[in-house]
Amino acid sequence: MTTDFHALEQALARGAEQNIGQYRLDLATSRWWWSPETYRMHGFEPGEVVPTTELIFAHKHPDDRDRARTMLEEACRTGEPFSSVHRIMDAHGKQRSLVIVGQGRRDRDTGEVSELMGYFIDITRTVKAHAQEQTRRDIQASAATRGPIEQAKGIVTGALGVDPEESFQMLKRASNDQNVPLRDLSRLVVDEASCGRASAEHVTNLLT
Repeated sequence: MTTDFHALEQALARGAEQNIGQYRLDLATSRWWWSPETYRMHGFEPGEVVPTTELIFAHKHPDDRDRARTMLEEACRTGEPFSSVHRIMDAHGKQRSLVIVGQGRRDRDTGEVSELMGYFIDITRTVKAHAQEQTRRDIQASAATRGPIEQAKGIVTGALGVDPEESFQMLKRASNDQNVPLRDLSRLVVDEASCGRASAEHVTNLLT
């Protein structure tokens, strides 16, 4: 079986814990063949169902279904190598992310595309791990940003004798009026206070 091995290598490079299944589609009969791994990716035991194009699209995530259909139609027409990432909902309602790679085979006599063949690669674990890592980074970035803001709120509260919520609103208004990011303005307030310049007059000047 020949296919787009560059796309396959890229998919495998996403992580070590990948399940790989094979498929084949006979265009003359519209019959699919799935390897046991491909059945299991879709939540079935091997031979439990008859794989069909309708079944495949029924399991595609609604947001990815049209894109997947366009890809299949193009592959059937041209036989060119293809690869794409689609989400599916398996037979148990679990969302999975699959890389699909493959290409067409042409009939020797007619030259027409007669078959599609390739691989399904389950990258669900890798996608989840990447999402968790991105969430962790976002939380860290948020914490790094919130730190100076919370400190600046405390400085404004102490210097001007207002409550923390009003301090925050004052910082936001000053940020908008001065066209300065809130985190940058907050760091300026904190830096000034650390230099002993945290009087009511000085803080007011920073915010106006």
